[in-house]
Amino acid sequence: MIKLKKEIEEIIKNLGDISKSVEDKNVLVTGGAGFLGSWICEVLVEQGAKVICLDNLVSGLNSNISAMMDKDNFKFIQHDVTQPIFFDEQIEVVMHLASRASPFEFEKYPIQILKANTLGIWVALGIAKKHEAKFLYTSTSEIYGDAKEIPTTEEYRGNVNPVGPRSCYDEAKRCGESYVIAYKLQHGMDTRIARIFNTYGPRMRAEGVYGRVVPRFIEQALSNKPITIFGDGSQTRSFCYVTDQVEGLLKLAFSERAKGEVVNIGSDNEITILELAKLVNELTNSSSEMEFHPLPKDDPMRRKPDISKAKEILSWKPKVELKDGLLKLINWFKEKESGKLGK
Repeated sequence: MIKLKKEIEEIIKNLGDISKSVEDKNVLVTGGAGFLGSWICEVLVEQGAKVICLDNLVSGLNSNISAMMDKDNFKFIQHDVTQPIFFDEQIEVVMHLASRASPFEFEKYPIQILKANTLGIWVALGIAKKHEAKFLYTSTSEIYGDAKEIPTTEEYRGNVNPVGPRSCYDEAKRCGESYVIAYKLQHGMDTRIARIFNTYGPRMRAEGVYGRVVPRFIEQALSNKPITIFGDGSQTRSFCYVTDQVEGLLKLAFSERAKGEVVNIGSDNEITILELAKLVNELTNSSSEMEFHPLPKDDPMRRKPDISKAKEILSWKPKVELKDGLLKLINWFKEKESGKLGK
């Protein structure tokens, strides 16, 4: 069985001295039952932090945190972060991850996405302000829009359509960043912003033809179904394996050098979507054929971060090669299907 525990231990090892500053800290993680949120919660729990996981569970993700429910230093609260909530215990770090993030959810849940990154971040920042806590906001590469600067630095201001179908996410995340900066300036808060590029790994949902690209390709290939590609597949992305992403986020959240910083966290290895589909087909020994669909409106043509800042401030860079990460996720999907999945 795949033991995600080994990967958790590897993250903690790579965090080095950061782990010492986590123990016994009260950490609030919004969206803590989601893909990245559950990984972060589990790493923090293993490091000895006292974790409060806040999630509305609208996506039915309670299985992601089921193994932690009996831990003394883990508390789950089902709650919509757009609604006020108060805590008796002293919160020392707030990590705001709550938001739907799949491009194919943008048209189905635009209001919920807007609220999570405006009302939700306002609530989360209010908690951090009251408790004088560190605050990490997980923003996104989508704030750059269809970037004209490749690789993209944190100084690039974006090329975003404010009235397009993706605007509920792109502009809400940009607004969320503005909230963070406003609280930093007006209240002197310790804030950090992560701009996350495409991330993949175990616990990521596939959701059929409209799921996230990496798990969708794997699920289709394992079933020998057509691999659905939007456009001609020439658009590029840079895929970061989840253990690398979580390491980067936790270093950003807890490193003293990261106070007030905005940092790209992602892989700088650029690949076309068609190349990714062919690689997944090869690694799964699949007979799937490529099936091409119209490209969604405003879909960015290239994604590649400049991660110089993360290397300098966080001493961080991705370690897992794409092929190795894909094999890990393929095996996870196989064991999930067979019912042998370990925690």
